[in-house]
Formats: sequence, C-alpha cells, structure tokens
Amino acid sequence: MDFKDDIPYIDEIDIKWKKILIRVDFNVPLDEYGNITDDARIRAVLPTINYCLDEEARIILVSHMGRPNGKKIEALSLEPVARRLSRLLGLDVRFLYDSTGPSIEQAVNEMKPGDIALLENLRFNPREEADDDEFSSALAKLCDVYVDDAFAVAHRKHASIHGIVRHVKNSAAGFLMRKELTYFTRAIQNPLRPFAAVIGGAKVSDKLVAMKNLLDRVDKLVIGGGMAYTFIKAWGYDVGKSLVEDNMLDIAKDIFRGAREKGIKIYLPVDCVVADRFDPKAETKVVSIYEIPKYWIAMDIGPATNILFGEALREARTIIWNGPMGVFEMDAFARGTYAMVSHLVNSHALTIVGGGDTDIAVHKAGETANISYVSTGGGAFLKLLEGKDLPALDALKNSKKKE
Repeated sequence: MDFKDDIPYIDEIDIKWKKILIRVDFNVPLDEYGNITDDARIRAVLPTINYCLDEEARIILVSHMGRPNGKKIEALSLEPVARRLSRLLGLDVRFLYDSTGPSIEQAVNEMKPGDIALLENLRFNPREEADDDEFSSALAKLCDVYVDDAFAVAHRKHASIHGIVRHVKNSAAGFLMRKELTYFTRAIQNPLRPFAAVIGGAKVSDKLVAMKNLLDRVDKLVIGGGMAYTFIKAWGYDVGKSLVEDNMLDIAKDIFRGAREKGIKIYLPVDCVVADRFDPKAETKVVSIYEIPKYWIAMDIGPATNILFGEALREARTIIWNGPMGVFEMDAFARGTYAMVSHLVNSHALTIVGGGDTDIAVHKAGETANISYVSTGGGAFLKLLEGKDLPALDALKNSKKKE
C-alpha cells in the first residue's frame, strides 16, 4: 500500500494567485462555553495554509464540526475556529456564515491574494453527508483548485471529500495528508522489525478486520482494553460482568489459531483493575484474570500486565497503537493507558499512534512530542489498518488519471 505515486500533492500543481478550497478537519473539542480546548487539528494544517499564502493564493477553508445531522446548531458553529486560526496565523481569517449560495460566491470572488475565509460547518447542510452531487458542484464553483488535507475524514464518502473532485479540474492532497500516509506506509509496508501492534478499545467487532489484516504483517500483537476479555473468555475463563461480545468468541479463537500458524506472539492481560460497578467512585481492586469476581467489571489492565506489555514492546523497532487499555476517561482506570504511552515513549522504535481516544491519551500525558507520529484520524487510520481503500484517496487517484 504505497500512495506516493498515485496521488497528486499540492506542491506538484500550480496554485499561484488561484482560489484554493482546502478541506480540513477542524472538528476540535469545545468546552461548555464554546472555547477550544485542544487546537492540535488546526495546527496540523498550518503547513498547507502557509504554503498557499506563500503562493499568494486566495484560501477558502471548509470543515465540519460534530454531528448536527443537517441542522444549524449554534454550539457547533466554526466561528470559534476562525478566531483561533486568526491568532495562530497572525492574520485576519474571515468567517462566512454559510457554505454555499450567491452570497458566499460573491464573498469568495471579492477575495484578494493572501486572503483567507472559513465557511460555516458543512454538516449544517444535509447534502454534505449524502455526497449530493449538486452540493459538490456548488462547493466546486468557489475554487480553481481543490486540496484535501482532512485525513481524519478520508474514510467518509461526503460531498466535500469525495463528490467535489468530479467538478474541479485540479485536485490534490495537502501536506498533512502526505505526512499521514507516509508514516503509515513506513510502518505497514517496510517496517523495521520486530514490528508490534497494540490494539485496545472496547469491542473486538470494531477492530476485527484490522487484527486479521495485521496477522499478515506484525511479529507481535498486544491486546488490551475491553476487547481483551472476549479473548480471555474464549480461553475458557470467567470474566465476571466485564465487557464480552459472545458472538465474537469463535472469531477470537480463529485469531489465536491464525497467530499460532504464522508464528505471531499474542499478549493479553494477566491481571486487571476491577470495579463493583461502572462508576468513577466504584470500589476497586487488582486481581488476576483467573480471579475476576462474578459481579465485578474489568476496567483497566493491572500492574503485572503493564510490566508484561512493556517487556513485549522493549525490543520492538516499529510500534503502532490504536485504542486505550481501559476506561481511561475515568481517572481511577487510566493508569494502564498512560503506562502504554510511557512504554512507547521509552522505546527505541518508530511509534505511530492512531487517532481517537488514543490520541487524546497521548495529549493528556503531555507526550505528543515524544511519539514519532500521532495521527489525526481514528476511523481513517483504522480503515487503513484493515487494508481498505479510502474514498478520499480514491477520488484523488481518479483525479490524477484525468490529467
């Protein structure tokens, strides 16, 4: 899976003085007062924006925020993003209160070289998520060149990601997209070995295809989080009231068999932190996985497991990680996930963390700078782990074929 020759990139096309519509992912977290609490996704696209500024382009930024389901919800407006971006760039970023229509077209046509505008949340219009061709065409009218720098939503087949490419003569990927794909390709196509994958999160069903695909590539597979207890139950152990997908037990056994046949080592928890209820104030204790009380819930990996997982990763030269080790959003059950952050930081490996909750854990631990690469995309990263194509990349590939 090597994307380098298949996709056109922004520095391979002429954008001088042109109107550039850049699809970004500004779906940033906000507090109850509408203030941005983490602007990492905004900062991630600054190289692409600055490149366009150097080329004196007119820059139109488009993004979504949350899931408004086609309705205008004030709390999901991108206006706070425009203010933060203005501060980061030291330039005035004009915010436009819609995404298409005559007033937007007029505002864009009046832009001068070096101007930047951010359109309102695309998902306020139901046609965005429907990949509506008319909406795609309306967005395309705003620009001479389309640039996709939103890896986090590259697995979505939406109008601003997929359909728009049909209507713009020149389309390309941005620098963030290239960085994401470069690191992923390095890890999957030609990894330094031993190559270890750490897979966590709640459900086996969410990561099943990825795990099966990884069995053809990795040397070690470390499994934590809620999904581990489906595997442990498949071994024949009682896991109390811990999260288990009973319809996945046979599939878990298949993964064990597949790993054994390929000579791949699988590591599972040997102890865990259990709670008498799913509550941050619950009574807790550390037990062996063989001794989980009947009505208790496994909420995090235990100290012996932390040591085991650390040893498993100590000699690795490439590590990818997707999914937390426990219910880390509750402080009482976050130690396992933060210990995993520490294992990656202290390794001598190329370390790639795959978005979503895992991304949040690395940021909270203050270790982002010490990880080789923290992906901006959870769902898109997982789709690549599954070996599947992404609609955004397919569209860009087809765009290059039109040249």
